[in-house]
Amino acid sequence: MKTIGLIGGMSWESTLTYYSLINEEVRKRLGGLHSARLVLYSVDFHDIERLQMAGDWDAAGVMLAQAGAALEAAGADCLVICTNTMHKVSAAIEETVTIPLVHVADATAAAIHAAGLTRVGLLGTRFTMEQDFYRNRISYPHGVEVLIPEAEDRERVHRVIYEELCLGRILDDSREQYRRIMASLVERGAQGVVLGCTEISLLVGASDASVPLFDTTAIHALGAVDFALASG
Repeated sequence: MKTIGLIGGMSWESTLTYYSLINEEVRKRLGGLHSARLVLYSVDFHDIERLQMAGDWDAAGVMLAQAGAALEAAGADCLVICTNTMHKVSAAIEETVTIPLVHVADATAAAIHAAGLTRVGLLGTRFTMEQDFYRNRISYPHGVEVLIPEAEDRERVHRVIYEELCLGRILDDSREQYRRIMASLVERGAQGVVLGCTEISLLVGASDASVPLFDTTAIHALGAVDFALASG
């Protein structure tokens, strides 16, 4: 079994989900008392969030690249960034380390393709929904069209993530708003919805939408296990 390196803390709530999902899947596949070999570097999300809001992605990239290098030095065989948004700086991390990065958008794109869908909605932080670093990585490999909510709803989705979910607050009113927003994407032709932020699955699940939901946290975690247990 290879060792998985987790760059976490963004937020720690979703990192906890990664840790649980990875270990549960390893036990499911190997049985007995098996658990995952992994190392975790958990950053202070306060520092990252300040850089995000300031638009200083270069500094954020340096910070996460240092985390990646530390994980490689600790024996990690691959890296997993436990957040969707910070894949914006994935290139900076990959340039710093020699081990592979399991990219969340690649795993998600493969899941969408396997489901035979050609048009999906995307929920996430404002950065993930509005910038092309994530949408393009889903779209280009398989010709999938990515729809995002209207501007006012994008702000609502973003606010709930930072002001509620990242603080461990799960509110029924916000769940209803997310349901409405997902329904509006379906009305525009979305055949599925990508939960493109690792905290969103804390709020909504399959029963909250009329189309398949792609939980990127679960997809990414299982992709990490695939790597760890692959032969060769």
